[in-house]
Amino acid sequence: MADPKGFLNHGREVAQTRPVGDRVKDWNEVYVPGSLLPIISKQASRCMDCGIPFCHNGCPLGNLIPEWNDYAYREDWAAAQERLHATNNFPEFTGRLCPAPCESACVLGINQPPVTIKNVEVSIIDKAWDAGTVAPQIPERLSGKTVAVIGSGPAGLAAAQQLTRAGHTVAVYERADRVGGLLRYGIPEFKMEKRHINRRIEQMRAEGTRFRTGVEIGRDINARDLKKRYDAIVIAAGATTARDLPVPGRELKGIYQAMEYLPLANKVQEGDYVTAPISAEGKHVVVIGGGDTGADCVGTAHRQGAASVTQLEIMPRPNDERHPTNQPWPTFPILYKVTSAHEEGGERIYSASTTHFEGDEDGNVQWLHLAEVEFVDGKLTQKPGTERKIPAQLVTLAMGFTGTDRDNGLVEQFGLDLDARGNIARDADFQTNVPGVFVAGDAGRGQSLIVWAIAEGRSAARGVDRFLTGASDLPAPIRPTDRALAV
Repeated sequence: MADPKGFLNHGREVAQTRPVGDRVKDWNEVYVPGSLLPIISKQASRCMDCGIPFCHNGCPLGNLIPEWNDYAYREDWAAAQERLHATNNFPEFTGRLCPAPCESACVLGINQPPVTIKNVEVSIIDKAWDAGTVAPQIPERLSGKTVAVIGSGPAGLAAAQQLTRAGHTVAVYERADRVGGLLRYGIPEFKMEKRHINRRIEQMRAEGTRFRTGVEIGRDINARDLKKRYDAIVIAAGATTARDLPVPGRELKGIYQAMEYLPLANKVQEGDYVTAPISAEGKHVVVIGGGDTGADCVGTAHRQGAASVTQLEIMPRPNDERHPTNQPWPTFPILYKVTSAHEEGGERIYSASTTHFEGDEDGNVQWLHLAEVEFVDGKLTQKPGTERKIPAQLVTLAMGFTGTDRDNGLVEQFGLDLDARGNIARDADFQTNVPGVFVAGDAGRGQSLIVWAIAEGRSAARGVDRFLTGASDLPAPIRPTDRALAV
């Protein structure tokens, strides 16, 4: 235990963010560089090293949180890094992007603000990178077996790295022009600068992983041909079929899915465009959907110079604090969340449903008509007399995803079975109904968190390793049926 009185002597402190007026003028990460390390030792000391560390169960990766908290408190950064990497291939990703279900499960959180687990995690790994101690782990010998990984998001990268380190020859196929999946093109630069992805990719290349970008399995290469070429395949193609909004006026110009809008802003940061082909500059922007992707659209619109930004959510406003009827501790609570993007301005409207869009004579969207909704007998019902319209010259739909892409032929060409939710079905080893074909991440789980994607990639890698060699020393944090305490 780091400090028996740490939680009594120190309150919770989190990473400092740059002033709003400064950060909306650039695309750098919102946090003040170097602001974490001076407080991390104190924050890590608040960890009580509980007899039953519920934070382990809250984390799908089973991160060894009390152990690396203790090392961070003692400033033994080498040991902290080793314990961090023991369960997580990419802590710099989760430390920036994960909603931290581990903190919701922290025992201290019963009656105090929980330990700043996420901030400690990112501090450890950032210090490791700065010190040059994150080195490639090159396998001592090769197995002679080959594996193709379809998709280079967090699930695909985790599976690829684990299998490469196990001695297999791994090739990752990515349909986009750069590696990273939604980490690259779905997450704005102000949440995670892409240099973090780039240096991990370089580490993986040094270990022996090969990357094939601009190749879509199902279209550019037939899935059956791919299966003949490799001894095993991991499908980590994500759940990229976006939920649409079938209301009158949807066909108007200026209404886009979030994943049509966000990648273009990221491509500007990559140097592909001078200005984004879809821009919020000078426009009244409406974001439909109250989740993290919606918040990403809000922050992007601010930086592009939107005239106004309004975010709509069909559900009621969540509570400010955990309510006894709102998933009691240690489960993940549904709370009112203010992200860095929301700090930067805009309006949030809850219990609002879009009824239709209105455009000008040229077919461009100009207005969004909405109405208030409420639950009646368990069903969302429109409240009479609450209809109104708000200006909307750019609308982004951030309402989630309904499953893996069925248009490219991958599912049909492999002959894969789907489960009741429309995801690719798999067994306890993450293997599909087709021998040698495995699935990890959102493609098999449905839309979920980055921490679940990495955990599934690691577990699927173990399944592949067992399939290829008959046994495996790779860790398996989870089973496909696990829901644990995370959302």
